[in-house]
Amino acid sequence: MERTSALNPPNTSTQGWINGLIGVVIFSGSLPATRLAVMEFDPVFLTMLRATLAALVGLLLLGCFKVKRPAGRQWAALAIVSLGVVIGFPLLTALALQYVTSAHSIVFIGLLPLATAVFGVLRGGERPRPVFWLFSILGSALVMGYAVAQGLSAAPAGDVLMLLAVLVCGLGYAEGATLSRSLGGWQVICWALMVALPVTAALSLILAPPSLTGISLPAWLSLGYVSLFSMLIGFVFWYRGLAQGGIAAVGQLQLLQPFFGLALAAGLLHEQVSLGMLLVTLAVIGCVAGAKRFSRVVPIRPTS
Repeated sequence: MERTSALNPPNTSTQGWINGLIGVVIFSGSLPATRLAVMEFDPVFLTMLRATLAALVGLLLLGCFKVKRPAGRQWAALAIVSLGVVIGFPLLTALALQYVTSAHSIVFIGLLPLATAVFGVLRGGERPRPVFWLFSILGSALVMGYAVAQGLSAAPAGDVLMLLAVLVCGLGYAEGATLSRSLGGWQVICWALMVALPVTAALSLILAPPSLTGISLPAWLSLGYVSLFSMLIGFVFWYRGLAQGGIAAVGQLQLLQPFFGLALAAGLLHEQVSLGMLLVTLAVIGCVAGAKRFSRVVPIRPTS
């Protein structure tokens, strides 16, 4: 077993940072791609189809590498991961993006490290210092203050859905990180996709529109991106980075996700990124970074 510390070779730690950064960049494209896809696909159908397509690829990976099947309580933990990151977060964000822009929703992603830490206490037994919670509360207040200042009454459904998405994703990340201690890194997302496959495949067939003619190429490309990259490939790099570089260190790269996401929203979707959005994103990242500094993280020890 391997722990990221002074005992690890420097090149292993560097590889962890590189893999983690690749994972964060991949995840950063999820909201802009989802925004493009929901313009032409029903959000529930999109959620089920992307998970189904990713599960089929995951099934091939599990078969090719002859991965050992989970046992006992691991199945229950995988169900939580599945509900959080396979179905919950993609569905809630797809629904939210019918009401708000991807640039607006990306600000909420700055709360993901906080949500993960909270569920790390509840599910992983972590005990951060009191100063940690001071930064966490301040970051939450900044995000909520931004939503109210932008006119929460104008699109309350979108903001509420984004907050719910962050909560379920934080639960899925924390549960997956805890489970990876015994099951391994990339195997967690593959098995979580398998757990959800009977439901997602059935609903994909039931909710499929009578005809898919007229769907534009950008919508199809967006579907492919969120299916293969956001739902599977990003997790492969992300969990590999955590295993090589350590969850406490490499996990901080997630704080860069709002920056990458805002850049993609402006560059690909031509959405306006206001100075207020940038300032709030910077402030939230600063608060979460401070909280991370005063947290005590239980290291994840990869088994493979």
